[in-house]
Amino acid sequence: MSTRFNSAEQMLAAQGLDLGVTDWLVMTQERINQFAEATGDRQWIHVDPERAASGPFGVCIAHGYLTLALANLFMPQLMTLDNLAMGVNYGTDRVRFPAAVKVGARVRGRGQVVSAAPMGTAVQLVVRISVEIEGAERPGCVVDTISRYTFNPLTE
Repeated sequence: MSTRFNSAEQMLAAQGLDLGVTDWLVMTQERINQFAEATGDRQWIHVDPERAASGPFGVCIAHGYLTLALANLFMPQLMTLDNLAMGVNYGTDRVRFPAAVKVGARVRGRGQVVSAAPMGTAVQLVVRISVEIEGAERPGCVVDTISRYTFNPLTE
């Protein structure tokens, strides 16, 4: 169940809020191959299952940047934004890749509001997304996402 925001005031009050977790997603070889095609990063550790079998992980692993990109997939599962005039990605801070995400692994996003601050008529929201790997001690990625949201005035 996602957290629902419908005003700047509501979002500003959310600092420290645990947003919960998303549904599990299986990291498939097809997803990895599509990312490799889109980015031109066709390193064997990602796209050559035969060679990767004798590599350091025993299987292909997802690109770190693919794991990072999942934050964009997970965010709308963690937060629902009603009455929004506009939202933009402003950037990221502190991106880390503590563990490799192996092909076939199940991953999910865990979110927490790190900070919420007024920025003109918008709210700058920093949400830490941890891409958890089922059964693993460490996440595949931890990123502080920075977004700016402008809400329409509330009508009563």
